[in-house]
Amino acid sequence: MTQLAWLDPSSPFPAPQFALDEPNGLLAAGGDLSAERILSAYRNGIFPWYSEGQPILWWSPNPRCIIYPSEVLCSKSLKKHIRKHQPCITFDQAFEQVIQLCARLDSEEGTWITEEMEAAYINLHHLGYAHSVEVWQDHELVGGLYGLAMGKVFFGESMFSRQTNASKVAFVSLCRQLEKWGYHLLDCQVENPHLLSLGATTIERNDFLRQLNAALKQSEPSHSWQFDKDLKAYT
Repeated sequence: MTQLAWLDPSSPFPAPQFALDEPNGLLAAGGDLSAERILSAYRNGIFPWYSEGQPILWWSPNPRCIIYPSEVLCSKSLKKHIRKHQPCITFDQAFEQVIQLCARLDSEEGTWITEEMEAAYINLHHLGYAHSVEVWQDHELVGGLYGLAMGKVFFGESMFSRQTNASKVAFVSLCRQLEKWGYHLLDCQVENPHLLSLGATTIERNDFLRQLNAALKQSEPSHSWQFDKDLKAYT
């Protein structure tokens, strides 16, 4: 029987193939949320996900939910919403607000984005790895998402909506821009109906790891994350 690995600060991650089948993808516990540890996790197809009061838990589920940026789906109703409301899209203009709203609006049963996780990803943002997409309506932040970028992979973490369709607008905007920048893959981690409706799919973990390794070997495109985006091209 496969046993859960417990990490001390100097322990490397076990191979993702040693993750448990139940709960699906649980690989290790412990360690820390240093930038080095988190970046090492993502490079190996692993991510942290735990609740307040639990040890840090590390996951690599099988199958893996991903989307190829060029295959994002922008439905007729979403295009109509964009034309009607004309939201403003920005990147990296309000990272801390985005992660805090993802945490506050996550689940009534309690969020997995603990204060420790917030601090870790804000640090990664300052280091240039973590990025946010913001959706504004009449100068109010109504939706957004955040994640990490390395090589030609974007690792999505969480999204929020304070207005109908706002998180979908953020996701489609990100995918369109990633496609333009030449990114190969957007890691969505675990499937849900919301992501599947936007074009996400699932692939076997070994296939994901193969594609991940290939995309990480590519140099990250030269671009600035801080800009406003005109959505006319999407509608």
